[in-house]
Amino acid sequence: MLRDFELLQLIFQRIINELDIGLHIVDENGTSVVYNNKMMQIEGMDIEDVLGKNLLDVFTFADQHDSTLVQALQYGKTIKNVKQTYFNNKGQEITTVNHTFPILKDGNIKGAIEIAKDVTKLERLIRDNMNKTENAKYTFDSLIGASPAFTEVCEHAKRATRTSSSILIVGDTGTGKELFAQSIHNGSQRSTGPFISQNCAALPESLVEGLLFGTTKGAFTGAVDRPGLFEQAQGGTLLLDEINSLDLNLQAKLLRAIQEKTIRRIGASKDTPIDVRILATMNEDPVDAISAQRLRKDLFYRLSVVTLFVPPLKDRKEDIIPLANHFIDKYNVLFQMEVKGLENDVADFLLSYDWPGNVRELEHLIEGAMNLMTYEEKIDLTHLPLQYRTKSKASDKLPKHPGFDLFAQQPSGSAPPLKEQIENAEKYFIQKTIKKCNNNISQAARTLGISRQSLQYRLKKWGIRPERERG
Repeated sequence: MLRDFELLQLIFQRIINELDIGLHIVDENGTSVVYNNKMMQIEGMDIEDVLGKNLLDVFTFADQHDSTLVQALQYGKTIKNVKQTYFNNKGQEITTVNHTFPILKDGNIKGAIEIAKDVTKLERLIRDNMNKTENAKYTFDSLIGASPAFTEVCEHAKRATRTSSSILIVGDTGTGKELFAQSIHNGSQRSTGPFISQNCAALPESLVEGLLFGTTKGAFTGAVDRPGLFEQAQGGTLLLDEINSLDLNLQAKLLRAIQEKTIRRIGASKDTPIDVRILATMNEDPVDAISAQRLRKDLFYRLSVVTLFVPPLKDRKEDIIPLANHFIDKYNVLFQMEVKGLENDVADFLLSYDWPGNVRELEHLIEGAMNLMTYEEKIDLTHLPLQYRTKSKASDKLPKHPGFDLFAQQPSGSAPPLKEQIENAEKYFIQKTIKKCNNNISQAARTLGISRQSLQYRLKKWGIRPERERG
């Protein structure tokens, strides 16, 4: 009989731990007596952190009566489909939907059972989608790099999320200044507000003031009541890209708006209060811009409460390969490819190149290379756009074959006829494919996207014999 009881205990323990739903049972004092594996996963806890301990000593609720288990113990209430948000012993937020039942014996409450379904990720996803505007999709997790220069500016940017002070982000074209701006917005208390971005260099001078500050009906011919960028960004963040491109007179009006925290629409008779955080970017040294009278000194001081200098890619060589792999992953998804990385000589070339276009140029190179790939697993030198192959010593290592060396062995540098060039390229790719497929004709035909019969015809036409067929 005892053995049957022990077996029954083992069976129930196994069932409890195999359930794909959280199970938490407490006794009449609120001490945890059953806590299954799924509940551990939901709450990110170890069993020894919970079993034998009082519920309220382990978990934190906004009010202890918010706990459905506490309600079941104190009032004998059965509670179904109630969403509950609380914190584990590490301070992590947990959200569950619970069914909670009191355990009764002779009319007395002896404990409570809670069956929980995890909705933490769903809640976070909904909240994030509500909190982020369509134009601000990047966060600090989107910033890739482990070099000291890059991690330092990331750390400074994260600290700046705590306030609403203006920030000036300085960096060469293509370094990712707007990614930093969006990350700051999404990491701040203003993340629930709008994120409005405007490239000042793209604005016609005659329209800039109206676009920034808005217009009133009748202010000029065709004018209508329209809010400007400041009003559109109310409660959020306004990013002014290439601030040094703004006319100096308009910079003076911008300075006044930032200082007074009010704007006046064109044609309006009264000011409108604004609550907007200003982020600005520029792609030149502020000292040079001030000296050349492209940036007002007083506006610079107002904008540069915090100044972030984003380093160029040439100063963060350690980040080049991780960035390249990130872009390969990105375009694998977009192009439905399965490129696994870079050949060693390509990696060497990327590390030796100066990257005047910075991260943006690196992304364009990877995208261009993947457009030239067919079945290869890694990006090699032949896939690099021509302008990069000719700039590097690595171009000396490129394979020479009739299909790609247009001017090989041609008098006076003239190219062979187009038909001959196409035939040479076809022979080269067929030979390369067969070698990649270990001389398997059927597999090579599938890789080339032609029938086996069509491939056999071409092999015979060009006199190509797979190695295993050679006598």
